[in-house]
Amino acid sequence: MRVRIGIVTVSDRASRREYEDLSGPAIEAWIRSAVITPYDIVRRVIPDGMESVRDTLIELCDHVGCDLILTTGGTGPSPRDETPEAMKAVLHKELPGFGELMRRVSLEQTPTAILSRQTAGSRGKSFILNLPGKPASIALTLQAVFPAIPYCLDLIGAGRIETDPVVVKAHRPA
Repeated sequence: MRVRIGIVTVSDRASRREYEDLSGPAIEAWIRSAVITPYDIVRRVIPDGMESVRDTLIELCDHVGCDLILTTGGTGPSPRDETPEAMKAVLHKELPGFGELMRRVSLEQTPTAILSRQTAGSRGKSFILNLPGKPASIALTLQAVFPAIPYCLDLIGAGRIETDPVVVKAHRPA
């Protein structure tokens, strides 16, 4: 059975096609390099805001059946940045360690990483992770947190993901 991976770009301007979405394709490129399990990608480009993010996450979890959902954008302090609030509205369990680690590794590159409010968690058999909006930060943060994601998917009953250990080694306790 193929794993379903949702990629959600949260951006007013990208959703209106005022500029090209570079973050969603950056996530997809990283996934393509790291995941060796057969998978299908489900892409969405949506506007910022509580309702749009909440409704999209519920759709991808409850109706599309995504095992893993990676969002990008909407995690800063701007008034329209409401991705973390929408996440908390749909999560059954929050896993804040993912956000803590992403901020820590991002701070090594930029002092403004402290402004990010990324988080992660599960809804049923779906794991959702908020990634940064900048393409350059996406690979850095995925490299840091992805070793734990396959085991997290195992624990919540989602599809099994295997990785290319040359790119990222998944950690599963013995």
